[in-house]
Amino acid sequence: MVRILITGGTGCIGAAASYACARRGAARIFVASRSGRPDRLQLWFGDRVEARVRMLRGDLTDSTAVERWMEAASPTHVIHFGAFQTPACDAEPWRGMEVNTGGTLNLVRAAARRRSLERFVLASSAAVYGPRSLYPGPAVRETDPLRPRNLYGVWKLASEHLARLYHEETGVPTVCLRLNTVYGKGRDLGQTSAPTAAIKAVAAGHVRGRPIPFRMPYTGRENYHYVGDAGAHFAAAALDTFDGYGVFNIRGRTVAVEEFLRLIAETAASMGMGDAVDLGIAPDAEEAPFVHELDDTAIRRAFPSAPLTPLEKGIRLSLKAFVELARAGRLEADYKPG
Repeated sequence: MVRILITGGTGCIGAAASYACARRGAARIFVASRSGRPDRLQLWFGDRVEARVRMLRGDLTDSTAVERWMEAASPTHVIHFGAFQTPACDAEPWRGMEVNTGGTLNLVRAAARRRSLERFVLASSAAVYGPRSLYPGPAVRETDPLRPRNLYGVWKLASEHLARLYHEETGVPTVCLRLNTVYGKGRDLGQTSAPTAAIKAVAAGHVRGRPIPFRMPYTGRENYHYVGDAGAHFAAAALDTFDGYGVFNIRGRTVAVEEFLRLIAETAASMGMGDAVDLGIAPDAEEAPFVHELDDTAIRRAFPSAPLTPLEKGIRLSLKAFVELARAGRLEADYKPG
């Protein structure tokens, strides 16, 4: 019987992964987080989250709480999302290190004492790479040099090494997935949440009957993942056949920020929302610092079930979801460029 413990499971991607694991037939899903709030889970499951999903509260930095999660869940699989994001890591660097590195250490140590565990999956980040100019090839591969540009990337790289050491100690198959810019319902935190905020502004403007201006705080090229795809990648990494230790870029598509905004406008127009579009680039926008053109050859070979939704379809699905939330009064009212 598959029993999955998902840390940070009330976050954007954690909620999507919980839903994807449920659709894949997991018997029990234990969602652990500090808040214990089911809001983002309800975006996927509906207001009544399935009975096989159980909420656990606690802090990753509390080793006793992590042990309690393990006792309560008796998991066969662990998916680890719990982390501070950027810019929170810059605002509270010591807390960020405590959560992102110390919390991961607590989790792998507790997991190592569970000899029945069948898979450990870590949410890493493309922040472990350096600037795109460091990589002369057409795409950035997992084997390319790593040079994190911020504290978040440093701690994600440290977490990958902790996951590797865990695998070497226990032999449990272990997977690290590197993500870039995830967009869609539930994405409201982090430095790369701006593309989602642009989609929300159009949806909210359509419901209000007047455009809500939104200006992107950066320009340049960016690698995009639809949130449903991201969740499905983690379900595949947890439940598909795999042995050993592996680090993979998840599948996505790279386009210029201006192109992403154009696709929002075109998709909105095709859905009868064209009058609600007022999108652009902020006058003081700087070049996006994020690496892009991530090579997905390795993950397509290892996990062929991992999907890639076309940008146009992902934007359409997101607009539809945000319109429904806006009509229900559950979408944020104002949008700032950032």
